Amino acid sequence: MRQVAVGKLYDHFRERLEFEWLCGERTAAIVARHEGVFPADLIGHLSYIHADRVQVLGAEEVRWVAQEAGTTAGAYLEPVFSARPPAFIVADGCPPPQTVRDYAAANGVAVIVTPKSAAMVIEHIRNYLMRELAQTMSAHGVFMDVLGLGALITGDSGVGKSELALELISRGHGLVADDIVEIALVGPDLLEGRCPQLLRDFLEVRGLGVLNVRTVFGETACRRKMKLQLVVYLQKPTPGIPEATRLPLEHETVNMLGVQIRKVIIPVAAGRNLAVLVETAVRTTILKMRGIDSTLEFIDRQQQALNADDLD
Repeated sequence: MRQVAVGKLYDHFRERLEFEWLCGERTAAIVARHEGVFPADLIGHLSYIHADRVQVLGAEEVRWVAQEAGTTAGAYLEPVFSARPPAFIVADGCPPPQTVRDYAAANGVAVIVTPKSAAMVIEHIRNYLMRELAQTMSAHGVFMDVLGLGALITGDSGVGKSELALELISRGHGLVADDIVEIALVGPDLLEGRCPQLLRDFLEVRGLGVLNVRTVFGETACRRKMKLQLVVYLQKPTPGIPEATRLPLEHETVNMLGVQIRKVIIPVAAGRNLAVLVETAVRTTILKMRGIDSTLEFIDRQQQALNADDLD
């Protein structure tokens, strides 16, 4: 069960959204109770159907509550507050209706006011919750920005992942994370990789020790996060394990948090320029995403040649 405290949410947006705390418990939690819940569903306009989410009141909702201050508004608000939503956010610079104040005080529900529009509040908080409450996993490897595409370089210990990363950095690409990569499901079929705070900007290379990549190569050599779109597996020649297919007709994938990510296997051998191979793998991946596959193009051309020979 993933959760974030309302007090933490308030502190994060206090200046950006000009939040003002009126009442309620700072320790109340915004909770994603099961894996099928997307964090974006945990905030929205006033609704008794989704009573347990963060309730946002814009000018229209405030006007309705004020007009129906008697039985109608009370009948609507009572089940909402009974579900103990984490917070009520009154937007558009509107003063919170007295009915809302009374129910909030009686149920210990936080009330926050802001001059920003309800749409802006919902958009900002949804993006925040998508990252704070996302399903996560850790992966071992080096995560790089190669030609604008997030590539996770994996393989057995000692295969040369860090040395390859150093070569890619020297060629102008960017480091996201070394050794431990935090991967988060931030949207449907969308994975984001980032580095733990402790390891940020550092790369460990055998013989050189720990390097601060930002200090050695400059600000442009590091990235805070990237969308994960490719896994590159460096394969040592091992007896009993077949080598990678020379002409794969279908791209391999690996499942991460329910998302299928393209996978490329690159055999490691003396004299192979792995940096060039990774760059080329990224370029071909980008082309395949656009519907261009060189292998299939070659097979089609070969088939056309065979058909032409048959006609002769």
